Amino acid sequence: MCLICRILTGMVLFGSLVFVPMFGQAGTVPVTSLRISAGVGLKDALFALQKIYEQQQPSVTLEFNFAASGFLRKQIEQGAPVDMFLAPGHQHVKALLDGGFTDSRHCCALLGNKLVLIVAKEKQQNIRGFEDLVAHAQSITVGLPDMVPAGTYARQTLRHMGLWEQLEPRMVYGKSVRQVLAYVESGNADAGLVFASDGSLLKSARVAAVAPPDSHAPIVFSMAGMLASPHPDALREFMAFLQGEEAASIFRQCGFTPLFPASGQ
Repeated sequence: MCLICRILTGMVLFGSLVFVPMFGQAGTVPVTSLRISAGVGLKDALFALQKIYEQQQPSVTLEFNFAASGFLRKQIEQGAPVDMFLAPGHQHVKALLDGGFTDSRHCCALLGNKLVLIVAKEKQQNIRGFEDLVAHAQSITVGLPDMVPAGTYARQTLRHMGLWEQLEPRMVYGKSVRQVLAYVESGNADAGLVFASDGSLLKSARVAAVAPPDSHAPIVFSMAGMLASPHPDALREFMAFLQGEEAASIFRQCGFTPLFPASGQ
């Protein structure tokens, strides 16, 4: 065979190797990736739900970005590609509504929670409630009040109890509710305030008290679908899944109070 024939034959064979698989994939369903920005405290529940949902919907993958709600909101405002925002506190969802990133048809309150006082192992004999903080807590940790919703609720509670001004000089601020949890668990802070769902993860530290419901604004975790999402149908289906009984069961196991479905309240 002449050299030119060999080259042409090789090109044909190479073309077969490259193009045949492409034609063979023509009938496959493309995978849709939903990008979800969520508060750190939702990590365990969402990872559990991810396994269930991706088994039910093999054409969808869930990509999570976990951080404090305020940081996540700023990322969206600065153009980060996000399909859904899921986090505690109303202020950040309101900011996204006001900014035109979502609207009332694509938002809802999904979960409720409680605020709890947690105490390091070494201080559990001395700190049994909020009334013991001034006398026995040398350091107290809460989330950054303007960025971390748990910190916002913590400040509201301590102000309601008349303790904020006395305790503020002792405050150690965390960038997320899980960082607050770690400070107390490690003994680097004597006490802290976190959500009840986070308190369930404690090992050596303990929950000492639950904040009275009237000491802070209602704790609500809201979800908001972004209007700029390139996958509106997949997004709508996943949001509906989060409002169903299967997801509600997982959320309950993780310490949340599902607000959907209505029969599960």
